[in-house]
Amino acid sequence: MGSFTSRPQITSCSGTDDKVEPPEGASPEQFLEWVRRPLADLPGILPREYRRAPAPSLATLHTASAAAGAATFRLLQWNILAQALGTHADNFVKCPPEALHWSTRRFRIMEEILTHSPDIVCLQEVDHYSLFERVLGVQGYEGLFIPKPDSPCIYLPENSGPDGCALFYRTSKFQLVEHHSRILEIWRVQSNQVALLVTLRELQSQRELTVLTTHLKARKGALLTSLRNEQGKDLLQFLEQHRHGRPAIVCGDMNAEPVEPVYATLTQSHQPSLSSAYATVNDGHEPPYSTWKIRGDGETKHNLDYVLYTDEGSSALQVLGALDHPKEEDLGPGRAPSFSCPSDHFSLVCDFALPPLKRPPFHVEEDHRGR
Repeated sequence: MGSFTSRPQITSCSGTDDKVEPPEGASPEQFLEWVRRPLADLPGILPREYRRAPAPSLATLHTASAAAGAATFRLLQWNILAQALGTHADNFVKCPPEALHWSTRRFRIMEEILTHSPDIVCLQEVDHYSLFERVLGVQGYEGLFIPKPDSPCIYLPENSGPDGCALFYRTSKFQLVEHHSRILEIWRVQSNQVALLVTLRELQSQRELTVLTTHLKARKGALLTSLRNEQGKDLLQFLEQHRHGRPAIVCGDMNAEPVEPVYATLTQSHQPSLSSAYATVNDGHEPPYSTWKIRGDGETKHNLDYVLYTDEGSSALQVLGALDHPKEEDLGPGRAPSFSCPSDHFSLVCDFALPPLKRPPFHVEEDHRGR
């Protein structure tokens, strides 16, 4: 386990992560009980429904038949909200200040992850990586981390270093084949956004899978829209440089609605061909929102987070289902973050089936010794 680069000097630390001692040898149920103990007096996590993928058409029935015996896995994608940004920059005017305390918020984040028991975890705005590396490590996950080159977190009080992208995988399910990181470029100039790419081998099927997670440039405006689109193009080049025809998932906080050019760039490119997992399970439509917050400048509700997957040929993954977005009535008038939701974004949870690994046909060598 580890990060790609050393962390810069930390000005001060919000929280006491070194005092969090996860129990060794606990079952998943016992471990989740330990995570929930500091949250006992708070409301539970948001209720959410599971949506199964529609039945395959006759044209894709062979894929479904193959998937019936194929290896499956669950992926969780989530912008968890950097602690330094949430408490000192984002100005969530309807969120109780206590809901942003790291002493409880960190356990709510862990609870959300472990409740859904993913095999792969992709996170953005991670500014307490070492804590998640240590806690998830006890439950059988290995992790990697890439910080932003000039994270806004390091300029805020009580920061714990830069935020960045992290990826964890369950070692009983996957083996790490290789990993790469990239500072995304805009017109051949490095930006402040990063991408983390890993190739994993599923242990049962020996099928390899490439997973890329990222967090694109934020904020509105025509220029920012163009910058995100250029980052999307660079992202696809980075993926193709290392994918080598494997099935792949591209996920993250793209900071772009489906109407933005970067969405079309990512989903309508011919190489590779990517589809949205959530659109697949939702009759071709993205959810109405993946973030809903109230800041000092008003209330905003957008769909900005995606799980995209290769959908054609021998690298086609099959989406089995996904966890639906939380309902408005469950969010309440304060929206997110809240005591029930530790981030202003909602986790995306998707189940996939790997395509079967094509093996060469078995040949019996002809015996030329006169038998």
